[in-house]
Amino acid sequence: MIILNRQDYQKILNHAAAELPNEACGLLGGYEDGENRIVTNVYLLRNVDESAEHFSMDPKEQFEAVKDMRSKGRQLLGNFHSHPKTPAMPSKEDIRLALDENLSYLILSLKEEKPVLKVFRIKNGVAEEKLIVI
Repeated sequence: MIILNRQDYQKILNHAAAELPNEACGLLGGYEDGENRIVTNVYLLRNVDESAEHFSMDPKEQFEAVKDMRSKGRQLLGNFHSHPKTPAMPSKEDIRLALDENLSYLILSLKEEKPVLKVFRIKNGVAEEKLIVI
């Protein structure tokens, strides 16, 4: 399970809305408590692809985010990105690019009037939805 406070959820939602029509992306820092992953820091990164169908995070921004996490005694828990016009499900490309099976992959769909946020763990090309608590 991943636990995300309402303020950080809103931060992700605002970032995704501001980046429309393109996908938005970022990293999630925090800590693990047993099976729970508690997000304490959300890092809004630039989608260098500037695309509505895929994203690539700026490597320098990624490095700075992980450096900040470590300085706060936190770890990289996962990442997030938005799907402006498709459901909150990993695309074939999302699955192909999910190289770390230990990370949580959050997808925020803006397809419908009400946004939908889901979290997945992706292992050996298979996406398994996990519980998210806001």
